[in-house]
Amino acid sequence: MGVVFGHLNLSDSERVFQATAGQTVVWDAVQQYLSRSNADLEAALSMFLGETTSDYKRRYTLPTGGTLQRRGSNGRYAAVKREGKWDIALPLEDFGAAIASNDVDRAYMTVRDLENHVLTVVQQNVNTVRYEILRALLNNAQDTFVDERWGNLLIEPLANGDSVVYPPAIGSETEATDNHYLESGYLAAAISDTNNPFPVIREELEEHFGVTAAGGNIAVTFNQAQTEKVRDLTDFVPESDPYIAKGVNADLPRALTQNHVGVVIGRVNGVWAIEWRAMPENYMLGIDLDAPQPLMRRIDPEDTGLPLGLNLVGQDEVFPFVDSFWRNRFGFGVGNRLNGVVMELGNGGGYTVPTGY
Repeated sequence: MGVVFGHLNLSDSERVFQATAGQTVVWDAVQQYLSRSNADLEAALSMFLGETTSDYKRRYTLPTGGTLQRRGSNGRYAAVKREGKWDIALPLEDFGAAIASNDVDRAYMTVRDLENHVLTVVQQNVNTVRYEILRALLNNAQDTFVDERWGNLLIEPLANGDSVVYPPAIGSETEATDNHYLESGYLAAAISDTNNPFPVIREELEEHFGVTAAGGNIAVTFNQAQTEKVRDLTDFVPESDPYIAKGVNADLPRALTQNHVGVVIGRVNGVWAIEWRAMPENYMLGIDLDAPQPLMRRIDPEDTGLPLGLNLVGQDEVFPFVDSFWRNRFGFGVGNRLNGVVMELGNGGGYTVPTGY
């Protein structure tokens, strides 16, 4: 073991609440571990998550396109006013768990027992944060969050073909609506050089954020059930791709320096191919890693004193029961509605939200 309590020099079989280290030292070790776990989770999810704020509502803005104005010798330039903007709102929810025992169970509890309890809560937190991120991105319907202080808040998805107009795509001068929830028109089993989802996803993002001469920095995540089909694509890890370093034992990505979820299995059609087991089967999610991230997170205002991330927030002892309470307060909402493309690998005639999301 030793994941949480290794530095306390306690054996796995030692009665943790009878240990010479003392209960205060034990709970301090738990909080230190939670801090490390929170930091690791933040790093892994940074590809989706941009700003963290206590704002419940915001007007999101992006720069727009267009060209400079031609001026005669005595003319004046017209003021630049056009910008991409839309209103967003963010939920704030309370997630938590309790570790419950009685005085006898507590007396018998070993270091291994308590560590397993703590690691279970930490894994539940990871699962919850991951699920909330995917739910915010994969569900294409506007949601209503009933806020105790601010009333009904409208939580927006990625661009879903509603009435919002976005900055002109590259090569255009006209603001327009857009839809980033796509259906491939073929099943996952039919992925091939003819039925290739990667160029379609890439184009939807590049039309807004551009591409460099060396290639883009777009990542597409997918479930492991699609990995074999992705590897079979002719353009998977081409020899001439500058982003892949050919090694003696394995090929390595050498330009993807950002933190990311899942496992990078290569590069195909100019994008990173990332196997992520959390993605629902038959769905793909594309993100431009160089553009503002799609999600924003709402937390409590600093002056409330409520902490960020998963924390041990209280203990309660009413004979014979002893409870410890763990909490994480947050909410995700889409801010940059253009930086994200979800594709369902199906042929049902339109995008369908994954079951459970």
